[in-house]
Amino acid sequence: MVRLVLGIAVGYVLGARAGRERYEQIKRLTARAADNPAVQGLAGFVRAKASAILRSGRRHEPRRPDPAYLDSADLDPERV
Repeated sequence: MVRLVLGIAVGYVLGARAGRERYEQIKRLTARAADNPAVQGLAGFVRAKASAILRSGRRHEPRRPDPAYLDSADLDPERV
């Protein structure tokens, strides 16, 4: 927790020293990168893969415990 607060404080101080001009420069570079067709294609690919993984994860049946790890009492339906 201390590291997080320290990191935020250091980032704030360095950001304040860099000033508005550096902020605008970083903002322009980020916007230019986001508009790049290769970056947009990669983002679409990642989105599609993540969506497929999330959809396939929801369709799976709940896993049943392996009978090898259960006690014999757990396998006997009359003892329940």
